[in-house]
Amino acid sequence: MPAALKEHIELVNERIEQACQRAGRSSSEVKLVAVTKMTTVEMAKEALRYGLHSLGENRVQDFIAKYEEIGEDAEWHLIGHLQRNKVKYLVGKVNMIHSLDRLPLARQLDRLSIKQGYPWQVLVQVNVSREDTKYGLSPEELPRFFDAVQDLGGVNVCGLMTIAPHEEDPERVRPVFKRLHHLREEMSRARPYLDLRHLSMGMTNDFEIAIEEGATLIRVGSALFS
Repeated sequence: MPAALKEHIELVNERIEQACQRAGRSSSEVKLVAVTKMTTVEMAKEALRYGLHSLGENRVQDFIAKYEEIGEDAEWHLIGHLQRNKVKYLVGKVNMIHSLDRLPLARQLDRLSIKQGYPWQVLVQVNVSREDTKYGLSPEELPRFFDAVQDLGGVNVCGLMTIAPHEEDPERVRPVFKRLHHLREEMSRARPYLDLRHLSMGMTNDFEIAIEEGATLIRVGSALFS
């Protein structure tokens, strides 16, 4: 698998480059977050040796298991739904949380920021596609949510995240990514104090479309590790 992993990383990077060229963007604007939830610690370490730097985990317990072996050799992203009682295990360990989706969680993060000594870098998860099976705020809830968290000094909201429906034809999810991009522009215009520099959107099946629509963070797992 190590040789195949190297080829997979090279291929994904090529696809990123090509998508950026189509969109008139620099590939330096897009960060590849390698989703390691379905792979081993050993394979995650191999990915780092082959030039990847950012690793993403869905579940806190899986993150902790890998963090104990890899530590700060990786930039860690928590990309899955986060329970408030699990936040304490992340203190001082994760670079970014992609899944802030409710005010009580924001307040819990704010309280624990004192323990780690710096604000959490977070993205607000938006359920653009309005699927019952997905977490996230509705687009209509965003303004009130931003107003509620603006005074939480321990939480630095630096962008938005969404998960698109899985479609055989990834073109069908382009409107989802386009809508998240527009939401960022709307929120930034209405609230100039916001610095929503990141859009976390796009996975193995659709990351090229997401890049064309402005993604700065893509979360790719099976294209790398399968």
